[in-house]
Parts: sequence; C-alpha cells; structure tokens
Amino acid sequence: MMETAITRTQFLRGDIRGERRAVRPPWALEEWLFVDRCDRCSKCMSACPQGLLIAGRGGFPKVNFQHGECTFCGACLEQCSRGALRAYEHEAPWQLQAVIGDNCLAHHGVVCRTCGEQCETRAIQFRPTIGRVPQPEMNTALCNGCGACVRPCPAAAVTMHYHSHPVEVSA
Repeated sequence: MMETAITRTQFLRGDIRGERRAVRPPWALEEWLFVDRCDRCSKCMSACPQGLLIAGRGGFPKVNFQHGECTFCGACLEQCSRGALRAYEHEAPWQLQAVIGDNCLAHHGVVCRTCGEQCETRAIQFRPTIGRVPQPEMNTALCNGCGACVRPCPAAAVTMHYHSHPVEVSA
C-alpha cells in the first residue's frame, strides 16, 4: 500500500487522504520539501512556454492542464535557483498518469476519440467492440503524464492522478 504525504493545510482542511493536492511543476521535490524550498518567485511560471504553470494556494506554482500540456522542455527547471525542482538522471519528471472517468462520452455510447487523438505516446487506444462504440483503453506504461488529453475532452472525463490519487487540475 502506498502512503500519502499531506501538508498541514490539507490536514486542517480535512483532506487527510491528500486527494486535492495540486500538481507541482515537473521535477518538483516531495510536497513538504518543495514547499520548504520554493520561495514563490514565479520565475518558473513566467518561463513556461505553454503557460501551464499558475500560482496556487500560497503563491506556490501548480500545473493547470486546462491551459495545455507539458512538453517537458525544462524551462521551469532552469529557472529554479532554490532547488525545489531537481532533475535526476533516468527518472521521470513526475509520476502523473491520465485516468478516464465514468463520464467519458464513449462509455455512454457516443463516438469520441478526442483524448486518443491528442496522445502522442499512444497511451490511449480505442478498441473496436461488437455492438458498441469503441471504448478507451489506457496503457499506463506509455502515459508520460503530459496532460495533452485533459483540455480537449468535451466531457471533462480525463483527469491526472499521482499513482492512484486524484489531483487538482484546474484553477
């Protein structure tokens, strides 16, 4: 079983499962260490060419996938002088994965492949099914957590999760 680290703010708000924690920029340290090291200078937010990073609670940067996808360009990493963002060789920028919810249009008989069309890694595939519209299948091994599938979903059915915990994806 995986443990979830929660912040004091989450505890005081009653979020003891850590489900509403914001998605930090790629290469962010563990939440408690990130919050300790980040001085909220907003240089990473200004550097993001996708406009993906916004100020969250307390002015700490967080990712808003409604603004677009992460290209893992490293601009935010280059701007962080306090070490809140740190890349390690042979380690993924973050442990995010897309999850397709029950409100997916395909689950309700409507042909929609928008999320799969946006996925460059081909992590979302649609398999033909006799008598039904093709259903989305997520290959978690291929998903890099870029979030390209979030914004274009017409039913807002795609969310990003750390392992098995949902995270906040909007402002």
